[in-house]
Amino acid sequence: MSRGILLGLSAYLLWGLSPLYWKLLDHLSSADVVIHRILATGVVLALAHTVLRTWRRLGSEARNPRTRTNALLAGTMLAANWLVFVWAVANDQVVETSLGYFINPLLSVVLGVAVLGEHMRRLQWIAVGLAALGVVVLTIDVGTLPWVSLALAGTFGVYGLVRKTSPVGSLDGLSLEMAAMAPFALVALAVRGAAGEGIVGLSDPGLDLLLLGTGVVTAAPLLLFASAARTTELSTLGLMQYVAPTIQFLLGVIVFGEEWSGGQALGFVIIWSALALFAAEGFARARQRPRPIATHG
Repeated sequence: MSRGILLGLSAYLLWGLSPLYWKLLDHLSSADVVIHRILATGVVLALAHTVLRTWRRLGSEARNPRTRTNALLAGTMLAANWLVFVWAVANDQVVETSLGYFINPLLSVVLGVAVLGEHMRRLQWIAVGLAALGVVVLTIDVGTLPWVSLALAGTFGVYGLVRKTSPVGSLDGLSLEMAAMAPFALVALAVRGAAGEGIVGLSDPGLDLLLLGTGVVTAAPLLLFASAARTTELSTLGLMQYVAPTIQFLLGVIVFGEEWSGGQALGFVIIWSALALFAAEGFARARQRPRPIATHG
């Protein structure tokens, strides 16, 4: 197994296992957790830039107005995604979060068609149609739209779309996004602290470390993935992206004991079938037309 594949699998394993970490913070407000996650991630990325000596490059990129606008929009989508995810984990909806990340690749293709004018092939349209049918089955079974899944897929899909149009790489992009969100996070931290509702000035060292650790939990898999993307075929990484939601699904059912009904099983099977078709079509096409290695952005 190549080093790139090992790095990619490590990233997806960390993303898949992340609910175990967020469960440790489920007694806190989701908003407070996300506030600290933004600030802690910013600290981790600042250390990374110091070690890599890339501050000058980052400063040069930050002077571009379009890059700053992209960072603000992408950061907003990422913060919304984090808020929904942390809330869902705290409220025993890990299975539904996994569904969101199963749907995300298909939604990204649709966004590419609608916004960027990309073209979908016949089997891709069939896969998207199957996924839509799966969502309908889940809606009928639960009695309401799986809003957590759709919110996660939607926010991350738009995030991916914005990042696709950004000229900066993963490390610099996330750094600029956290820089754009940091002022809002600091204001929210101050306001909640003044109202006695936040968690400023904690006296629990263990909880302090967990909150600081959110930065590592956020940045580590992204940096691993960025390294993997430089040496691994994108088609291979594309197939590996389903590792994370699969692990999340298993955690929800086996570890956290979330409810699992026949209707949900049918809905998931339909969506998994759509993903299998989508992945097989993409992999076969990539094998026929080898593409140059690109950096994940």
